[in-house]
Amino acid sequence: MATLAQTRPLDRVSDFPAIPAGWAYLDSAATAQKPKPVIDAIDRAYAETYATVHRGVYQRSADMTLAYEAARARVARFIGAGSADEIVYVRGATEAINLVAQSWGLAHLRPGDRILLSTLEHHSNIVPWQLIRERTGIEIDVVPLTEDGRVDLDAMAAMITPAHRLAALAHVSNVLGSVLDAKRAAEIAHSVGAKLLLDGCQAVPRLAVDVAALHCDFYAFSGHKLYGPTGIGVLWSRPEILDSMPPWQGGGAMIDRVTFERTTFAPPPARFEAGTPHIVGALGLHAAVDYVEAIGLDAIHAHEAALVKQTRDALRTVNSVRLFGPEDAAGIVSFAMEGVHPHDVGTILDEAKVAIRAGHHCAQPLMAHLGVDATARASFGVYSGPGHVEALVRGLDRVARIFG
Repeated sequence: MATLAQTRPLDRVSDFPAIPAGWAYLDSAATAQKPKPVIDAIDRAYAETYATVHRGVYQRSADMTLAYEAARARVARFIGAGSADEIVYVRGATEAINLVAQSWGLAHLRPGDRILLSTLEHHSNIVPWQLIRERTGIEIDVVPLTEDGRVDLDAMAAMITPAHRLAALAHVSNVLGSVLDAKRAAEIAHSVGAKLLLDGCQAVPRLAVDVAALHCDFYAFSGHKLYGPTGIGVLWSRPEILDSMPPWQGGGAMIDRVTFERTTFAPPPARFEAGTPHIVGALGLHAAVDYVEAIGLDAIHAHEAALVKQTRDALRTVNSVRLFGPEDAAGIVSFAMEGVHPHDVGTILDEAKVAIRAGHHCAQPLMAHLGVDATARASFGVYSGPGHVEALVRGLDRVARIFG
């Protein structure tokens, strides 16, 4: 295999204490490692400033409430939302999509309505809609892919009808790294009065996102893929849409007034945030957004694009390797080695201190489309560099030797 040409790295690995010297962490699409500023923000919140929010009348609770809501406002600015009230805290993108399905879906979908998904969707953007199909009698249509692994928007335009109420699509594929032309997808959906939900999990860590410019109706992402903590994520939608959605969980914080005869509910976003929230998670997410924006999304995307190119160029020279996805994939390279199961590839690479993902990546319909049971996937972050890709290439050389 060819030695990779050097590219200028971001040189951020020293910010990540959980990445030891000599370890190539190439599984950022599953979850990103956490930089010191995020860890410090979490430690400080638990060790020095912790208190409940929205409830206490004492000063520390008031201060924590201000910090918690400042994080919401920071996230709103990060994705181009019109106001902080458009940001709903959730546990992650999975919960965000389930919230839309269970609240907006049950309120607005009727038998005979249809929704559009695509072949490359994560299970979290398939299964919630199947559950709603069982309860409402809607139908699900699947948009095919282009030859290089993008959502085929020409096909989507030909398929969509006035019966379609929603299109739910990945902004960036977690397997192929292909980037959706989200503005065109929104135009197609809106041409028949349908709404567009974007799964932004793989987009927000590596692309500048402006929900207003994208003209989408829902946007979902997880904090842990954005170098933030687990257990915190975001659902964005426009105020008039959130106002039309009933609560999907009941409990404290989401109410206006409760009697045994009747309950009235708080306006969004509180309506969708029942119970004590992940307070420290929100503060960690704030720190993660600050960290990413200090580097710059354009710089991150250019850095990862260079690593993707180097990886694909190197693997293309190996006859036993099959590459998936487009050449301009965003931060992700999926591949298979002839005659070697991806789990074996991953195990041998682990022995060489290279961490990748091996499996179906919660995208089994896409695996069926590709004609494989699983793939190996290398995915990059701000801490990735040419040396890590070279370690991957050396490890694959060893896999080839072992399996002949």
